[in-house]
Amino acid sequence: MPPTQEAAAAKAPHVRPGDRIFRGLATGSGIFIVVLIGAIGLFLLLRAVPSLGLNNANFLTSREWSTGDVGNMRFGILDLLLVTVVSSAVALLIAMPIALGIALFLTQYAPRRLARPFAYVIDLLAAVPSIIFGLWGLLVLGPQLTPIAESLTSALGFIPIFAQGNVSIALSGTIFTASIVLAVMILPIITAVSREVFDRTPVTHVEGAIALGATKWEVVRTTVWPFGKAGYVSASMLGLGRALGETIALTIILSATAKTFGWSLFDGGATFASKIALAAPEFNDPRSAGAYIAAGLVLFLLTFLVNAAARAIVAGHKEYE
Repeated sequence: MPPTQEAAAAKAPHVRPGDRIFRGLATGSGIFIVVLIGAIGLFLLLRAVPSLGLNNANFLTSREWSTGDVGNMRFGILDLLLVTVVSSAVALLIAMPIALGIALFLTQYAPRRLARPFAYVIDLLAAVPSIIFGLWGLLVLGPQLTPIAESLTSALGFIPIFAQGNVSIALSGTIFTASIVLAVMILPIITAVSREVFDRTPVTHVEGAIALGATKWEVVRTTVWPFGKAGYVSASMLGLGRALGETIALTIILSATAKTFGWSLFDGGATFASKIALAAPEFNDPRSAGAYIAAGLVLFLLTFLVNAAARAIVAGHKEYE
């Protein structure tokens, strides 16, 4: 072997068998996830297309949902889409400022001996089963919210979203109750991610602000918040994706008041997930099941877009990678 080739061979890095195995497993896992997501989307599409061909209503703009007679199926997702988006958006509006305050308190104000156990308590909310949240919202939270709902309707009833709904305010199964339960459920996700982002603020930036005489609030406003803003927005988007797909809790809360959405938080209704969960007895016919699978396909795409947007926000800031 010529000297130059010997030198090149000596400089070439030696790849150990363990590294090759690990790299193969990691690459295979990544490819498997991508293929699995694609397979799920393909399955939903193939099962939905035949039923969409039998649909006698506009799938995107109709609020009608009748799949009992497979010879005259009429189903549209507009009402499901509105209830899903409105309940999730209201939950996000409630959870975002609370999560921001908790994350800033734990990372900037609370002493370490208090911050760690307090963070554990917040994280434990994510471990509570959805069915518990649903029962709590229907039997405990809902009745307690009745005076608040009546006050909002009396004071702000001229605004459509706070107008008297199509169900009695005394009933717990309203979008208002469902939104607050969703806010509690997504709070741990937004708080945990935001806390991690704020905690990674460069120490030199914080110390530099303090050296210039900045107060604690000024440090947060000029260093912590600018650094962590994109991560906080991304965490909120992840929480929104979680809210869009919530099933059991909303099924319990909204099942008794599944009526057409009339733009009020005190209406009944059904989300994509709760509608599909309540329709299990109809799945014995592939044509009826295909209608719900078509709705599930829309939810799949909606959640995928929200999570992709969250990832895109983080990808634009290299300090989070």
